[in-house]
Amino acid sequence: MKSVTLGMRRVSRGWLSFAEHCDLSMLALMPATILKPRYLLPIAPDGVQEGAGVAVEDGRIAAVEPFAALGGRFPEAETIELDSHVLMPGLVNAHGHLAMSLMRGLAGSQPLDAWLNEIVWPLEKRIVDRDFVADGTGLALAEMIASGTTCASDHYWYPEVAAEAAVRAGFRLQLAVPVVDSPSAGLRDVDECIHRGVELHDRYRDEELIKVAFGPHSCYAVDLKALKTVQTLADEIGADLHMHLHETEAEVAGARARHGISWIRVLSEMGMITPSLQAVHMTQLDDGEIDCIARGGVRVIHCPHSNLLLASGRCRVGDLKRAGVIVGLGTDGAASNNSLDMFQEMRTAMLAWKSAAGDAAVAPAAEMLKMATLDGARALGLGEEIGSIEQGKSADLIAVDFQHPALQPVHDVREHLVHTQAGHHVSHVWVAGRCLYGQGRFNTLDIERVMARAQEWPERMQA
Repeated sequence: MKSVTLGMRRVSRGWLSFAEHCDLSMLALMPATILKPRYLLPIAPDGVQEGAGVAVEDGRIAAVEPFAALGGRFPEAETIELDSHVLMPGLVNAHGHLAMSLMRGLAGSQPLDAWLNEIVWPLEKRIVDRDFVADGTGLALAEMIASGTTCASDHYWYPEVAAEAAVRAGFRLQLAVPVVDSPSAGLRDVDECIHRGVELHDRYRDEELIKVAFGPHSCYAVDLKALKTVQTLADEIGADLHMHLHETEAEVAGARARHGISWIRVLSEMGMITPSLQAVHMTQLDDGEIDCIARGGVRVIHCPHSNLLLASGRCRVGDLKRAGVIVGLGTDGAASNNSLDMFQEMRTAMLAWKSAAGDAAVAPAAEMLKMATLDGARALGLGEEIGSIEQGKSADLIAVDFQHPALQPVHDVREHLVHTQAGHHVSHVWVAGRCLYGQGRFNTLDIERVMARAQEWPERMQA
């Protein structure tokens, strides 16, 4: 059995640095490779394991067993020693607008209505094109990969451009194809939005890393008749709906002014509260609405940092989970967060939940890690494929190096992952067994070009 560890270690070919080894054989893990971490955090089952590792074959998890058992089952496998690391599932950013990374830090301290109507939407109409989406998506992918995210949902213009960038980078992506009434970013109307969604669904039907959903912006941005048409078509082709819903008090008040009831109750009357709905934000919920979405099987995506930054409200995460609702985590776009680091998002979610409950015992670190991995995968309809380290699932894995003053001593691995800047210490990222990132090096992105292109945009936005 060949063995590789960090630093200068011996392999069958002789002495190589880890970075050199990553270039030669970890761009795609060998047909049989054993990963031996200091700590294993599989998520399912719950708990932190020591003395156990993961065998990967052909991009999938072949076994999760004690080291000795793995060596016996895979005697010809190459072994990668992760002596000071936690090995865990890649994080799932279940809602974002990736290209908006180019708007990071723009127009802070604004309420959502003013932020959208006076700043973001006018700017988007002026500058968003295929180049903007290509450059912004590349920047977002780099940030997410380096901080341990292996899967995201992107709800933005020119989704075909984002898909191409993700496939090139080897990154797993849900495309929530935008659906809006008004013309925008090359789409004339709802019919053209729908046509684009169907086209992309057909194009990527057999692409392992791309899942296509329909992304109506919101109930107030799409005519209700058209919204029902989108759902009917989505059901026919087996696609989900990914939509902002009950994001602010003003949004819900607008629904009551127009229809006499909230948007959730409007959707319920239309037969749209179903398991195909991925509802984003959900900061304004009463008990009856929570019961409604729980019975309907709706999946909720919580974006705590964005909600707090825009003062949009707080999602009743604890009540939703007690009702049996799947709740994943998302960062939203960098323009309303400034970061796409899912470790930071976990910490924000935990603190917001504890504060709202007035109870320090709620929102344990284990729960937050599950929301950012397996529950996020389930929210996107990918729970059978990713989100936990289980035999048969895709090898979407990350390693976090605890050999740093901010992560020592180790009393509780999960507390460290949530309460420190663990995203800064991600050392390896694999998607479907392919090494996208190792020891500070991007293997599938031209990071110099990504950075150079991003740095051109502030001036272009002001022109």
